[in-house]
Amino acid sequence: MARVIAVCNQKGGVGKTTTSVNLGAYLAAMGKYVLLVDLDSQANATLGLGLDIHPTAVSIYQSLVSDANPLQAIRKTSLFGYDILPATQALAGATVELVGMQERERRLARVLGQVRNNYDYVLIDCPPSLGLLTINALGAADRVLIPVQCEYYALEGLGQLMRTIELVRNGLNPDLQVLGVVLTMFDKRNQLARQVVNEVTANFPGRVFETVVPRAVSVAEAPSFGRTILQHDPAGKAAQAYRHLAEEIIRINS
Repeated sequence: MARVIAVCNQKGGVGKTTTSVNLGAYLAAMGKYVLLVDLDSQANATLGLGLDIHPTAVSIYQSLVSDANPLQAIRKTSLFGYDILPATQALAGATVELVGMQERERRLARVLGQVRNNYDYVLIDCPPSLGLLTINALGAADRVLIPVQCEYYALEGLGQLMRTIELVRNGLNPDLQVLGVVLTMFDKRNQLARQVVNEVTANFPGRVFETVVPRAVSVAEAPSFGRTILQHDPAGKAAQAYRHLAEEIIRINS
């Protein structure tokens, strides 16, 4: 059964989608079967993998609100062993529609229960909020991976996220654990970035990955071509960082 990892931080612009997409690519390149779940209505993960899903097509939205079989929505990417459960803009209305449903916080867990035996890893790209969709992700996940950018206010909101994780653990998903914090957008020339690394490490002892993802133009370029960093710039420093992150995660789960 797949290890389900929610890539979560309610702050926007920290590298959640970039981390989800590229971590999935390297896990697949290492022989793992991977499903990426795009749980953000902006559908950046879906678009970044080169999929142009019609707004009326079956997607994660129909699976959440209408019990559509997720197998009808899952698409293959251009990388062997790497699939995606895509999002469309229709997902923006899902929070309102879920409010009146029974076990509304467990809808995603029910969806993934139908497919997780087909994969080694399921990665959930969470939206930039602590709303009902993110609660669904935390309710369905075994672990939480928290991207934190190496910039000012890096720790802003992380206390609230940790409290939310604890609430979910106590009331919804007792097996949920924090996999770790991954530092992103690191610029070694920037003294502030180095300070952030030290600050995050001090605040989360033993929970920060060795891998630090550097800021790189290629990372920002790759989605515009519908490619992962593995396909776009495999020799670059950012690509090597995501490869090392995948290796760390496989080692933790072995």
